[in-house]
Amino acid sequence: MNPDPASPHQPRILIVLHQETSSPGRVGQELVKRGFALDIRRPRFGDTLPHTMEHHAGAVIFGGPMSANDPEAFVHREIDWIGVPLSEQKPFLGICLGAQMMVKHLGGKVGAHPQDLVEIGYYPLHPTETGKSLMRWPSKVYQWHREGFDLPHGADLLASGDTYPNQAIRVGPSAYGIQFHPELTHAMMVRWTTKGAPRMSLPGAQGRQDHFAGRYVFDHASRKWLDDFLDIWIGRAG
Repeated sequence: MNPDPASPHQPRILIVLHQETSSPGRVGQELVKRGFALDIRRPRFGDTLPHTMEHHAGAVIFGGPMSANDPEAFVHREIDWIGVPLSEQKPFLGICLGAQMMVKHLGGKVGAHPQDLVEIGYYPLHPTETGKSLMRWPSKVYQWHREGFDLPHGADLLASGDTYPNQAIRVGPSAYGIQFHPELTHAMMVRWTTKGAPRMSLPGAQGRQDHFAGRYVFDHASRKWLDDFLDIWIGRAG
């Protein structure tokens, strides 16, 4: 548990990360700007998750190098825990692995592309009519994944992609799962493309220079999308 000690009376957002050096990036920055405090937890390293969302305004589970199909106990704990915000209809956001965990919780499947294609870099995004009714979407978004998810029963498809068809979903009034990474900052891109350089040789992945060129072109629209999405998802504290 790592609540913000400087803001004890602010509404808190539960932030679930999966590596010791992981950051909530731009999502965290924008939530703080909106008046929320971040309660950062890493269940992989022993942090607990709350039995109720009574003391949190919402929750975000971020990505990581592991799979939602992995046998590790913390993976199963997180998948099971997603039932807490869903049952209480509290705002929940799953990003990449977090979205795949929500799909697993709902009985859906997570797996690799039939031709083992990956999405690592910027790829086209196609909003559905339902998605268009909510907000404007970027034409391309930043991806970093080797698995995707199917559409679980009762979920609304908000956006699709060419390689992985399910890119953004909504479950109930306030739970969302997205395959792409709106949290990405420039520093995070430098870190990911350095430490994860071998993954850029996988089939379908883009080269490092294309990541930075894509950011120059598409990051403004991604930032605008995140602002619009947060308006819908959580609003502002107070």
